Amino acid sequence: MLSNRRGIVLLTALTPAIWGTTYLVTTEFLPPGRPLLAAVVRALPAGILLVAITRRMPRGIWWWRALVLGTLNIGVFFALLFVGAYRLPGGVAATVGAIQPLLVAMLSAGLLHERLTPRTVVAAVAGVAGVGLLVLRADARLDALGVAAALGGAAVMAVGVVLSKRWRSPAPLLATTGWQLVAGGLVLLPVALAVEGPPPATLTAANLAGYAYLTLIGAAVAYALWFRGLRELSATKVTFLGLLSPVVATVLGWIVLGQRLTAAQVLGAAIVLAALVAAQVQPRRTRPLPAVAPRVLIGKES
Repeated sequence: MLSNRRGIVLLTALTPAIWGTTYLVTTEFLPPGRPLLAAVVRALPAGILLVAITRRMPRGIWWWRALVLGTLNIGVFFALLFVGAYRLPGGVAATVGAIQPLLVAMLSAGLLHERLTPRTVVAAVAGVAGVGLLVLRADARLDALGVAAALGGAAVMAVGVVLSKRWRSPAPLLATTGWQLVAGGLVLLPVALAVEGPPPATLTAANLAGYAYLTLIGAAVAYALWFRGLRELSATKVTFLGLLSPVVATVLGWIVLGQRLTAAQVLGAAIVLAALVAAQVQPRRTRPLPAVAPRVLIGKES
């Protein structure tokens, strides 16, 4: 049972690791200045593909539940992430977004009746500090709208994660994942057209390869693993795994792009990994003391 749980944790951890490759793929393969287009291409075709494979459409209340979950987990989250990333320099958006595990832990305590332990709170605060050391720059300046967008992005996805755990779909995992990706992509599509205009008239082979990677691996595979983790693990433990994303992005920037890796970043990565591991440790259950039968004293009456 324990090894099975570890396997689920490791598979779920592949999702933020995959998401950590998004920055590299976007900067090296995709057309510049089109993050919302990338988000639409990432979500909508992947969702249509999964729905086509499963041949399963929502039924009853799952029409509006899929729309709500897809809007929170993908549509609104990506839009706010775009605003935060553009208005906040030097990794501030990623640092603010790292508050998500704490938000999920608090929401889970109220909606899912999960216990909010001091260790979880300390691990969440340490995770924010670690991400800050990992991605923040000394000259970073705050922007009120950017901070609000980053906080809003963390909040809407936190709500989406908790509701995904609370609303257990009777449909197969791939079908539920497809519904959310389609809903999120449809919400993003008019926003992308309004902000960025129509897609580029011509795309290179590298562009097409990058979009294919985001669609098949970054969305179809990654979100299926993510939602599978939510079915098997607590929402709080799954969300802590998301802290792996900036770690992977930083390591890839160092290995592939030759970016400088400082001692502070190494320390930040170590803190993030320690917080992640601490959040995954199962609390020990104390064994109840064995019941002792009362001793009956038999004696002569005085």
